[in-house]
Amino acid sequence: MRYKHEFNDAARKSVVILISGRGSNMQALLEAKLPCSRIAAVISNKADAQGLEIASRHGIATQVLSHRDYADRESFDTALATAIDSYQPDLVVLAGFMRILTQNFVAHYEGRLINIHPSLLPAYGGLNTHERALADGVKIHGCTVHFVTANLDHGPIIVQAAVPVLMDDTPETLAARVLHEEHRIYPQAVRWFCRDHLKLTPDGKVLLDRIEQPSAALIVPELE
Repeated sequence: MRYKHEFNDAARKSVVILISGRGSNMQALLEAKLPCSRIAAVISNKADAQGLEIASRHGIATQVLSHRDYADRESFDTALATAIDSYQPDLVVLAGFMRILTQNFVAHYEGRLINIHPSLLPAYGGLNTHERALADGVKIHGCTVHFVTANLDHGPIIVQAAVPVLMDDTPETLAARVLHEEHRIYPQAVRWFCRDHLKLTPDGKVLLDRIEQPSAALIVPELE
């Protein structure tokens, strides 16, 4: 089996996860129990986020920092960065964190802030991705893990998963199919980061070290 390295506490990368709601991708990361990482904390901007309870059940430190307590995005992001930095993370993971981050915040975590988005970026950035994909009649949809930059939903792409769009799909059925893949590729992206298999080139591309890439095509509908 590939990657049989042993990771002690000193070698593990520290990770802070940001959520706003149920945190299903956060839960997928916790349940993956990646030996190369240590989840230092889960921080939410909403006190009623269901993911906080899930994190607590896993023995993870939690913290609430409400954006409503701050006058503007800049002051909230400054406080959020202070809270995050108290855990000295190597990586900050956005898992359904429903805030647009300021340029200074993103720059502070350049190269160590990642997000998952429910579309095959650069297509369908922003909200309502599944509805928009269905309205356009696309045959292949999916999800993307990417580094976060000031250009919303357009940071360097780490990994993507594609799913077929079925003739009878609704936004809900398509979302469920995509979410299943999100839960598979997000832990993989964190694993690659923590094992130092990701490298950002000067022109903003992601290089994956020692990763084999399949050549098979996904064609939807299938050819006869």
